[in-house]
Amino acid sequence: MKPSPTRQRPLSWDDLQAFLAVCRAGSIAAAAQALAVNHSTVLRRIASLEHALAVRLFDRLPGGYALTASGNELAEQLSGMAEQVEGAQRRLRGQDEEIRGVIRVTTTDTLLHAVLMPLVAAFRARHPGVQVQVVVNNSFLSLTRREADVALRGSNRPPGNLVGRRVGDIQTALYGARAYLQSLGRRARFEDYSFVAPDESLSHLEQARWLHRQVPASRIAVRVDSLVGMVDAVVHGAGVGMLLCPLADAREELVRLAPPDPALNTQIWILTHPDLKQVARVRAFTQFLFESLSEDPRLAH
Repeated sequence: MKPSPTRQRPLSWDDLQAFLAVCRAGSIAAAAQALAVNHSTVLRRIASLEHALAVRLFDRLPGGYALTASGNELAEQLSGMAEQVEGAQRRLRGQDEEIRGVIRVTTTDTLLHAVLMPLVAAFRARHPGVQVQVVVNNSFLSLTRREADVALRGSNRPPGNLVGRRVGDIQTALYGARAYLQSLGRRARFEDYSFVAPDESLSHLEQARWLHRQVPASRIAVRVDSLVGMVDAVVHGAGVGMLLCPLADAREELVRLAPPDPALNTQIWILTHPDLKQVARVRAFTQFLFESLSEDPRLAH
């Protein structure tokens, strides 16, 4: 009886891609950078490919990696394959013009009112097959638990377990209502102002720290747990306040009393979970947000 032939494991495109990257770059480190993966991943894929083919593809030399005779033969056979595969991927993506599905976006009430909703409407006009669900939440909890797909957040220290891009900074300045300022008279000074301030739940914000340093507690007239609510309080004459410029500049009743303080700037980030960044609808939405907000004159860039 003849022995049954050994069944060979099919080759992995990821392994072949790692092999081609090392061929081009000449080192594991440079290949890892080109593929946007870590050093150990490239080593593991090369080892997997060598195991599947039962040959050694590279000689490990002090100056880098050099192809063996078998490796050189494989490289010649694969010549042009990477370009063909990448071209096919681009063509297939181009055929999928109609992006569909649900995108759950988590953001703060501030960014919802200041910048997000017009962009959601514009994105829906471009991709009517997408349903956008907006979750207003002032923490990153929903995203890190994968309960949302995308976060639009103001943070100078975004979570390290998320990926994304910074699109600009939101500025803060001192504002007062015209009617309130007139009631104080033309000679009113900083010391004459009553203040609208964030409450303890927002004590981590830079404007809250600024108020703690600059304004005695006796001059705080109203505390609010919402930056949007602070704008309303200042509009109605409860006092002056350190307000977010995109919110305050939209209210005709308000006057800016001082230029924005760069020390109070908050970075604006578009974030998602690493596992979701290549999902077509998520990629399209985050790219749309990035392009739109990068040109938004209300943000500092």
